[in-house]
Amino acid sequence: MRKELRRQLTGYAFVSPWLVGFVVFTLYPFLASIYFSLTRYDIVTPPRFVGLANYRFLAHDAVMWHALLLTFEYALVAVPLGIVVGVAIALLLNVEVRGVGIYRTIFYLPSIVPTVASTLVFIWILNPQIGLVNDLLGLVGIVGPAWLKEPGWTFVSLVLMSLWGVGGSIVVYLAALKDIPFFLYEAAVIDGAGVLSRLRHVTLPLLSPVIFFNLVMGVISAFQYFTQAYMLQDQLAPEEATRFYAVYLFERSWRYLDMGYASAMAWVLFLVIVVVTGLIFRTHRRWVHYGS
Repeated sequence: MRKELRRQLTGYAFVSPWLVGFVVFTLYPFLASIYFSLTRYDIVTPPRFVGLANYRFLAHDAVMWHALLLTFEYALVAVPLGIVVGVAIALLLNVEVRGVGIYRTIFYLPSIVPTVASTLVFIWILNPQIGLVNDLLGLVGIVGPAWLKEPGWTFVSLVLMSLWGVGGSIVVYLAALKDIPFFLYEAAVIDGAGVLSRLRHVTLPLLSPVIFFNLVMGVISAFQYFTQAYMLQDQLAPEEATRFYAVYLFERSWRYLDMGYASAMAWVLFLVIVVVTGLIFRTHRRWVHYGS
């Protein structure tokens, strides 16, 4: 028993740095935010208990509802578009041609570039006056739009910027494509199936578990969208086009020091993500097909 206890303690000693970090930086803030959401707290003065006042005010906060609606719109557009583009590129990169490894590396590299750095590059590329995109459009006689100045085009710019990091999901799709048994394609060819039929009846059904995984992770990430939108606020982009839910939460917490209200917003966002992902899980039985 003493030997077994020593072995167990040795194991816990090795994982203790992670356990301590999890308790201090994740579990404690998670639980503390529940209490702070029920208080009026500005960091400077001690928190004052106000019950559900923050949640009642949230229900009548027009800015919050606009930010939540904008976040929903972004998730509805950017996540499906990212999946479609990711699957399409993965299918192209799955073709064994000379130098395909180089192409795979090129498409993957943008996903490991820091978000702040890539956003700064896009701010220059999409600049209405000196941007590269509008300069290229001008060469063919097209007057480029005000990408970062008008609400509609700012939203389009943010969606296009989200495709820059699709390389991470492409790697997952490629791994799933390599795992599809080749004899299924041979059987489909014998049955007279063409390229589109094989894609519809063999590739996509067996790829659906990975698509489901990326869909869930993409939705969770989209509801926490922050960095790019926050950086665009310094580029004279209209606030109504860049004030996503996470951006507004950041403003309430660090610009106005309203930590209690921000904690309530965080819990509302948590519940929204739980509900949306729960609905996705409820529908996955109809379209996700596993090998068995």
